[in-house]
Amino acid sequence: MRHRKAPNSRTSRRFLPIACATLAVALTIATQADAHRITPPPVPGNLAVDAGSKAFFEGHAVGAQNYVCTPSGLGFAWSLFTPVATLFDARDQQLTTHFFSPNPIEADTIRPAWQHSRDTSTVWGRAVDQSADPAYVAPDSIPWLLIRVVGAQFGPTGGAALTRATQIHRVNTLGGIAPATGCVAATDVGKRAFVPYEADYFFYTVPSAR
Repeated sequence: MRHRKAPNSRTSRRFLPIACATLAVALTIATQADAHRITPPPVPGNLAVDAGSKAFFEGHAVGAQNYVCTPSGLGFAWSLFTPVATLFDARDQQLTTHFFSPNPIEADTIRPAWQHSRDTSTVWGRAVDQSADPAYVAPDSIPWLLIRVVGAQFGPTGGAALTRATQIHRVNTLGGIAPATGCVAATDVGKRAFVPYEADYFFYTVPSAR
């Protein structure tokens, strides 16, 4: 068998930029294709997003809904003081973190926030409707939510992965509801409960927001 002569280093260097450029194009096309394959689940009618909205980003959250016991009316109740969660993609790669933080667009009003783990772009949201419809929501799980984005901020180097979001869905929830016990007396005030939960978050945009 005859052996082909291996290319010299000069030839290899000539082909390397072409190969890298081809790979970059392929990765871009793959990323765009992934975005087009995002398919949010059906939701109750009151959680429908604005007409023309398209899902462009999704993540599976794993974390906790964190509650504190506070006075409530004539008694006491668990109150949510922050979620703490990390959103992952289908390959278990970290996408964003989720928590409460001051929204600078609303004079530092505390809102749910999502911060991209790579470019640190951040959006803040306000829940505008929810559903605990058992046809959709698993037993003993926090409601599904429709969230309107009320603030967005670029990352320090111009990162903008999340900034075009206009609405967000929290769906496919598991767990996270406040405890049924442990907050019944003045001596319980200040107690905290960290309740594990999971959920899927879908981020939407509209053509005018691109």
